[in-house]
Amino acid sequence: MSTTFQLDTATSRATPTPQPMRRLTVPAIKGRKAGGQTRDPLVMLTAYTARQAQLLDTHCDMLLVGDSLGQVIYGLPSTLQVTLEMMIAHGAAVVRGSYHSLVVVDMPFGAYEASPQKAFDSASRIMAETGAAGVKLEGGAAMAETIAFLSQRGIPVMAHVGLTPQAVNALGGYGARGRSQEEHARIVSDGKAVQEAGAFAVVAEGVVEPIAVALTQSLEIPVIGIGASAECDGQVLVTEDMLGMFERVPRFVKRYEDLASVISKAAETYAAEVRSRTFPTRDQTYQPR
Repeated sequence: MSTTFQLDTATSRATPTPQPMRRLTVPAIKGRKAGGQTRDPLVMLTAYTARQAQLLDTHCDMLLVGDSLGQVIYGLPSTLQVTLEMMIAHGAAVVRGSYHSLVVVDMPFGAYEASPQKAFDSASRIMAETGAAGVKLEGGAAMAETIAFLSQRGIPVMAHVGLTPQAVNALGGYGARGRSQEEHARIVSDGKAVQEAGAFAVVAEGVVEPIAVALTQSLEIPVIGIGASAECDGQVLVTEDMLGMFERVPRFVKRYEDLASVISKAAETYAAEVRSRTFPTRDQTYQPR
């Protein structure tokens, strides 16, 4: 099997039955960009549960267990309150639910910034306890030493530059980055620094489009855009955002569905049937033989 975990489909709601297949690898993802070009853009979405991973798996190249789960799943005000234990629990669930996509788990705030050794301790737990293929951490040149430390010890790292939500207090908000020439140069410099440190890919979030294009063209590793440019080597979105689960979403999100309305309508119909005693019917009850 392509994962260290397997669901018991005889007792689990996790259907359809997972089919064994070869999971994408870090070298395969990195190799999709050759000679500075990516002909087949990389598809990445967030996933936080086993069932969600199953539904997304065949359509994606990578699944990101993002620390955005703090807001999406737990209703926290930001990603800063997310713990390592939370990331590990959800990371393991996503690995169990997927058989094709490469799974990357976010390093939460406070789990890696203090020192490369601290980052290794956290990342090694994530890798061992989830079965994921790599970790993602925020920061450019300032995290190059840490990225090199992890990469040299067998932990694949995806970097994250531009708008870095864990630094929202220092940045002063979630606005797009790169509007000044100084910031433009810093973002491109950050990308080159994480590439030289050994990152296998980098997320560019919330940067003005010309910078995203320049960054993509200047790096040999894949650049995954979110609020960046269609010219990036791939794209990532928070799945709940693109499915229309929330009323308020970032400007860069395209809603592909309106699941919030679908769920609300189903709950309304269910409530009406319970109150009118039209549910359950004979089809949903057990009768004496």
